[in-house]
Amino acid sequence: MTDPLAPLLDLDGVAAAVKSAQDAIFAVHRHPANLRGGPATAAEASVRAARASAAIDGADPEIPADAEVTDPLLAGALRVAETLEALLPTWRRAPAQALARMHVLAAADLVSDAEALGRPRAGTGARLELLTQLLTGATSAPGPLQVAVVHGELLALQPFGTADGVVARAAARLTMVATGTDPKSLTVPEVACLRRVTRYREAAAAFATGEPDGVRDWLLFWCDAMEKGAREARGIAEAAG
Repeated sequence: MTDPLAPLLDLDGVAAAVKSAQDAIFAVHRHPANLRGGPATAAEASVRAARASAAIDGADPEIPADAEVTDPLLAGALRVAETLEALLPTWRRAPAQALARMHVLAAADLVSDAEALGRPRAGTGARLELLTQLLTGATSAPGPLQVAVVHGELLALQPFGTADGVVARAAARLTMVATGTDPKSLTVPEVACLRRVTRYREAAAAFATGEPDGVRDWLLFWCDAMEKGAREARGIAEAAG
């Protein structure tokens, strides 16, 4: 069978951008602080990622001094972040189940009907199934490319109707780990997306069109965000000594 993502590597500049992103991420994994104590960097990266992810969708990213988070979107993003490591085996085996669980956590304070939590909207099943196939072996494309497609597809599909952005970005983090792109989950591309949030939304909308130029625009944007996320990880590592 033909790899469905292989043609994306032929889009102008995409293969080089994918390699550049992967090289930057691997380099930060070799930083001395991460060789000694990667979990500390990963823990800080997880919190920064959750805060930035919530802020992209309009939440207040500040965590109060008493740690009592009242913003429902931020609270949900933090709950998802705390659970990602435990969800990794499910993500590798049954991505749809992991997506449902992430939505339950992300939208618990946003949805009045508890039965709607974790339930994809009508009409999204076929595309979610295709995404599941990609995640469980239908492609051998480089990790950064798989991450970009998962992220972009979930943003385009909006499968749950609430907290979809938080779920999409969390799914991207899981895919970065599962594909070996960022095996220790050290990087924070979400911060780069927040700093250029208008451009992020434009690129995501371009991907959603399905047109080659739009898809290319998103892939290049996301690869650049991963590179910037690696620089953010380097800053965390250097601050930790």
